[in-house]
Amino acid sequence: MTSTTNDAFDRRGVLLSGFLPAALFAIGEGAIIPIIPIAADSLGASLAFAGFVAALILVGELIGDVPSGVVVGRIGERNAMMGAAVVSVVGLLVCVVSPSPWVLAVGVFLVGVSTAVFALARHAYMTTAIPLRIRARALSSLGGVFRFGYFVGPFVSAGVVHLTGTTQSAFWIHVVCCLAAAVVLLVLRDPATGVRGLRLPSRASRPDTTTAAPEATSRTAPVPHPDEPPTDTGAQFVEREATGLFRTIRDNRAVLARLGSGAALIGALRAGRQVILPLWAVSVGLDDSSAALVIGIAGAVDFALFYTSGQIMDRWGRLASALPCMLGLAISYFLLAWSGHLDARVGWFVAIAIAMSLANGVGSGILMTLGADLAPRGNPAPFLGAWRFTGDFGSAAAPLVISGVTAVASLALASGVMGVLGLVGAGILLRYVPRYLPRQLR
Repeated sequence: MTSTTNDAFDRRGVLLSGFLPAALFAIGEGAIIPIIPIAADSLGASLAFAGFVAALILVGELIGDVPSGVVVGRIGERNAMMGAAVVSVVGLLVCVVSPSPWVLAVGVFLVGVSTAVFALARHAYMTTAIPLRIRARALSSLGGVFRFGYFVGPFVSAGVVHLTGTTQSAFWIHVVCCLAAAVVLLVLRDPATGVRGLRLPSRASRPDTTTAAPEATSRTAPVPHPDEPPTDTGAQFVEREATGLFRTIRDNRAVLARLGSGAALIGALRAGRQVILPLWAVSVGLDDSSAALVIGIAGAVDFALFYTSGQIMDRWGRLASALPCMLGLAISYFLLAWSGHLDARVGWFVAIAIAMSLANGVGSGILMTLGADLAPRGNPAPFLGAWRFTGDFGSAAAPLVISGVTAVASLALASGVMGVLGLVGAGILLRYVPRYLPRQLR
């Protein structure tokens, strides 16, 4: 197969089979996230419990990250995405009919777990379907698709709630999006296997590519030829099922402990940005609409850079994206802490919010790309589940760190602590990316 053929194959087939379901799922999830605490409040929940219910979608994702690797490894990526969409619909229907905040919490948790399975399956699917030479651009674009969905979803939700007059109607948006994503996966051909619909991996559907390029790292996974999507044989799939989650984690414990800690810090700095910017806007005296405008503009800057990040990684290596991202975020946190006492602190806040978004945008897709690079070629899903857990753990921990330091000291000190963590993360990436990635990917 020529390079031109591969390009056309991937850009058309993966665009529909990979990006379209992801966009639909993201729009649906984006539609319900701002509605969850409002729905809990309408059912009589206290403000604190409403916040707890809203957090359960992230808790469900975190808990679902690791076991989702087993599910995807056993039934295949497309089947797992379709199954996750169905489970999400069940959780959403529970939310719609919930008579109390506790029942709503169960539904939200189910949605979170199914989101973890869908995200992991989508990640593994793109890892096996995309040629190595355009992997970073494809995965960064995938991240951009989800950011687009989270941006569009709340507007769709606002319109539907306004028309229907009930917050529960927003959950139906995600139901429709999940069913549409499942239908897309069911009727379109899988560009990696050439088949449609539900199909367990087999010898016939997973051709042999054991003639890939020789090893370039200290790990056991060979690096595939840049023009060939990495796949495995039917015999290797049988081994996938037998290997299991815990053996995969044990075999890869060194990279998960070392580079995984860097991934956790990337997730922490990104999530911390979403928490600290609104708090800082309040502290410098911005009104709600002005704060929302500044953060919205910053988000648009972040979104605009997703493809640029992929180009940087594919052309100059992963560190060319990861290090500017971490260092830029760390410096921005330090500047934020320093600017609090200045007379022009509002102007500094606007500039720093934009700078944070530039830094974050340059690193768009870095976690998915590193995970795809590091995952064992014959059995990516269990490793990717553990890898995603590290990033999500950092994302979940960051708001707790910021709130805890702010409670015992100040918001400025919390920003400084996040800056220090960013420098630590940059050092970890600089130390271990060259150790675990082949030279052409560093």
